Amino acid sequence: MSTHLLMSAGRGPQECAWALARLLRRLEADAARQGLTTHRVETVPGDRPGTFRSALIRIDGGDAQAFTASWTGTLCWQAPSPYRAGTGRKNWYVVARPCRLDSPVTTFAEADVDIVACRTGGPGGQHRNKASTAVRATHRPSGLVVVVDTERQFSLNRRLALQLLRQRIARGDEAAGRAVVAARWRIHDELVRGDPTRVERPEPSEREAAPTRPLPTRRGRAAAS
Repeated sequence: MSTHLLMSAGRGPQECAWALARLLRRLEADAARQGLTTHRVETVPGDRPGTFRSALIRIDGGDAQAFTASWTGTLCWQAPSPYRAGTGRKNWYVVARPCRLDSPVTTFAEADVDIVACRTGGPGGQHRNKASTAVRATHRPSGLVVVVDTERQFSLNRRLALQLLRQRIARGDEAAGRAVVAARWRIHDELVRGDPTRVERPEPSEREAAPTRPLPTRRGRAAAS
């Protein structure tokens, strides 16, 4: 089984992008311990080296769905900021949601279409009223129905009906694809700070030293003295 999980720092500060990178590594390690494999399908880097604004991960394995559910929701990385030593805030939030990578494409086959001859009203003369030259075509898998009576020959109307069904099915697939992409973008705005579903903290070996301040120049030392 394969699932996809999108992690996003949303519109949070640079620490959220830093937290996302740490949570991503924690997720990958957790998956490996459970015998699952992960693959970074797509990442968007943050402003700082080694940080991510978002990451799309594929998770493969028998328990991939349950594992993805355990990492879904608002995630919190609890640690002091590595960039602002004076801030007292230690909770940095990331949103994680399962998502679809793409939408399925409908396979069109004439064998899936029911063609029925019918009569329709309107202009066209006596020939059109007496002969069943119109076509009602139903695509069984999708339920789409079209009626074509523009031509006086049944075979021409049948051909046009099949073309019309193909076009409508293709447009439906395109619309479904756009909806999948839009749903992925909406995840970036779903971040809710507070009440996390999962809180992670650095291990002792992962603790980072606070950024060092640059040494003063000779002129700076002279001024200080």
